[in-house]
Amino acid sequence: MMSDAKSERPQSALLRRIDPGARALVIASVMLVLVLSSLLPWAGDAAGWEVLTGQADPALKIGLLPWLFALNSTIVGLGVGALALITRRWVFAFVAAMAGMVVSFEGVIAIWSRQTSGQHGPALGLILAAVCMIVLAVQWMKIIWTRD
Repeated sequence: MMSDAKSERPQSALLRRIDPGARALVIASVMLVLVLSSLLPWAGDAAGWEVLTGQADPALKIGLLPWLFALNSTIVGLGVGALALITRRWVFAFVAAMAGMVVSFEGVIAIWSRQTSGQHGPALGLILAAVCMIVLAVQWMKIIWTRD
């Protein structure tokens, strides 16, 4: 009876872990591109980090959606993603996948809001950040579905 409990414990610990394999390199690379996209313009001359910190020119009328996307892509794309890669816990990978899908949608909506604002449209950095979040969400989904 006692040996059954001891033998099940390592197996249940394995079920809560992930092995991203080669996808870890893809995820880390996309996370780096996501960081670099914050240095590029998102709207007009405002870089992504300026949108995130609220230091963009008020005349650009950035709005809530690009700021929300900048905040959530930083938290989910970089924070939760790094936590999942470091700990290799399934629950963090699951959160990264599900939240990544939501943030990807936010990115597409942020691009749309810049296109319909009548001001400067979306710049390369915003589009690149949205693509990065889509790639991250897909990669995390593949990882959580391939858990042994």
